[in-house]
Parts: sequence; C-alpha cells; structure tokens
Amino acid sequence: MKRLLEAELIYGRLLDILEPHLIARYNKALEGFGLKRTSLQRFSIDMTGFSPEIAEELGDRDYLDPNRVNRRFIILTPAQAELPVVHTSFSNTAALMHEFFNANSRAINAITIKDALYGEIEDSVSVVEDIDDLLSINEVRFRVLSAEDMLGKATELRELVDRLKKVPNAWADDAMLGRMVELAKATGDIRQNVLVPDELVFRHEAFWANHFSGVYVFLDEKTTTVICDPSVPGFRRSRPWQVSYIAITDYARIYDFLAASNRLQLPQASWVQASGLFQHRADMVIRGLVNDADPEIDLRRADRIWLQTWIHRNAALVARDGAYPFLQEMSRAIAATGTIKMQDVAPKNRFLLVRAAPQHPDQWLVNRLVSELVPRDFVSRFVFDKQGFYKAYEGYSETFREYVVATLTGTYLKDKTAFRQKLYGLKEE
Repeated sequence: MKRLLEAELIYGRLLDILEPHLIARYNKALEGFGLKRTSLQRFSIDMTGFSPEIAEELGDRDYLDPNRVNRRFIILTPAQAELPVVHTSFSNTAALMHEFFNANSRAINAITIKDALYGEIEDSVSVVEDIDDLLSINEVRFRVLSAEDMLGKATELRELVDRLKKVPNAWADDAMLGRMVELAKATGDIRQNVLVPDELVFRHEAFWANHFSGVYVFLDEKTTTVICDPSVPGFRRSRPWQVSYIAITDYARIYDFLAASNRLQLPQASWVQASGLFQHRADMVIRGLVNDADPEIDLRRADRIWLQTWIHRNAALVARDGAYPFLQEMSRAIAATGTIKMQDVAPKNRFLLVRAAPQHPDQWLVNRLVSELVPRDFVSRFVFDKQGFYKAYEGYSETFREYVVATLTGTYLKDKTAFRQKLYGLKEE
C-alpha cells in the first residue's frame, strides 16, 4: 500500500494533529472508550477522528468501530466536517456525521475551543449476526460526551441558573454562587455560547454494510430491498413479508429493481456522448484484457495506436470476452438513434451502459453497486467503492499497480469534482 499512500490514494486529505492540547484531548477521549493513550506526537484523523497511525499503534483498525456497529467518533475541531471518512463499516457514516455537524455547528464550534467531543453513533443492535440485525437499524442516536467535561459543566451551570431564577432567596446561597462563577470560568457565558448539541437523532437511510462481504439495503416507501450474496444468514428469511431479496449475481433482477425505482439513468445520446462513459468503460475493459494476457506489460506507455495493434493481434481473445466489441456497437447505436433498447441487451452487459440517476438521493450507493458489477472499471471502483478497489488492488501485479496509480492521479485526483460531474453527472458529495 506504500504506493497508494505516497499518491494519497489511501488516507488522503486527512487532518494532521500535532498541537499538544489537541493530543491531550484525544487521549482523554481514548481513555473514555477504555483504550490506551497514544504516545504519538503527531498523527492524522478523518471526519470521525479515526487515525491510521493510532490504529497501527493499537494494532486495531476497528478501535473506533467495535463489532462494526455503534461507530465511535472523536471531534477535535469543526474542520473535521470537511474531511473524508476513510474507515467505516457503513457507507452512510459520512452522511450521518455531516448531518450531525450541520445540525449542531454552533455547539461544536463553541465546545471545541476548549474541549473535544466524543461518543458513539448508537443504533438498535450491538452485534450483526444476520440480515435482520441490519434491517432493524431505522435510526441512530449520537451519544455525546466531552473530554474536559465541558458538556457536564454547561448542564450543571444551566441548572444552577434556573435555580437562581426560580428559587426564592437562592441568590443568598454563597456556595452556589461561587460554583456558578467557577463553572462560568470554564464554559463562558452559556447565554451566548450554545454548548450542548440539540439534534442527536437521525434517520438511517439506504446503505451498504461491509458485513457478510457486503450488503446493500435500499429503502422505499412501502418496501425494503436487500442485495447481497444469497448465502448470507437471514437471506429470504428475515421479514419476507416486507423485504425483497435479490442475489448479487442476479443481474436481471438488480437492473429491473434499479430501473423501475428510477435509480438508474438509462442511456440517451444527450448525456452518453457528453460524458464519454462508453469510451471510458471500453478503455478500462481493453486495458484489463491486456493485463490479463500479460501482467508485466507497462500500460503507462500504451497509446491508442499500440492498443489498436494489440486488439488486432488478439482479436479472438477480445471477441471471446465480448465487452469491448459490445461497447463499440453500443456507441455506434447511440450515435445513430440517440437511444438503446435495453430489453435487447444481455442483463450483465446492461451495467456497462448506465450510471446512477444524478438527482436520486441514493446516487452514490447506486454507483457503488454498478461499479461492483463492472469490476474492470477500477476508476469507478475507486471513486465509489474504495473497499472493493483496495481488495482488487492487492491482487494486481506490481506493473499494473503502477499503471492504476498513474491513471488515478492523472485523471480523478486532478479535479475530482469536474471528473465526477462529467463521467457520472454528479455535482458535489
């Protein structure tokens, strides 16, 4: 993974923590979780406070994700709201954290001047043993504590202020007044500073979970749809009266579900030609075939002429795989007619031609699923399914790894927003 680290393709855009007072607050949060203090003088964190350096020091990548549910978090600064989430068991962890930051920004800004927030994103289960455990998570509650007990002090001061206002002769209680002065020195004027987060419960929307090698859960008004390996415990047994189950290998049913629920953008010349998606997928396919045939070929030097020559020399291999000539045929069809009759396309090939509907709330989750079903497109896999990308990367040859890193740094990392908008029609995360 060294090459990925150097290219910032893993653990990129993290926040460096090196100020002694922030490290001290982080350590108090670790102790609050029952974990050992870090001896590091510098480390980096993501939106949730996860640090790859501390994970390595503790020998536990899940130190903020015990049992891979009830995710823990440590907030040292409001700046974490702009960071990615680099290690999580649920695809919507980042969205939930964003909601928490947005709903409680005033409190977070005020508290982190003198303190750190930490706690858990609590849901209804403590261990995931089957699909029903995942389906039972309808909402989450943020249980919030503070390293220097700023929240406790603010709550105590609020109670004393209320007593002063409501209890006759409370103003004569010198001990109480002295305690109020002592607390106010720590919290400041709580009439001006909102120190207690006031929105802690959030809806658990559609998500992917990394349990059982990956489970997709889509929520609609009256039904829930689960897409995963049919060997997962609870498949077709958990809540069969309200849950539709689709095997991850059942391309026809997956396509029908996504298309019928308006989660897919079906091929039309208006967006296909502007995006270059078909050409991108064709390029990914042919370069994958080259690598399969000879993993030691340096594809960084392979220009269009070289690739065309390779295709002619390996026509039987290309035809046998079928994806490249299929995409070429579809490109001609869309140019000639402006559309494609998807019912005439083999179910597995349909995912080469589509992307998530950009306006649908589940766009990122759908693109993640599509990228899993089109595994040769390592660029899309990196954008939407980093866990799947890293797993695939481990199986690449060193030469192909160099090419993959060069491709991602030379395309996606140059301008992520523009790249996502052009290829996938997405605006911002």
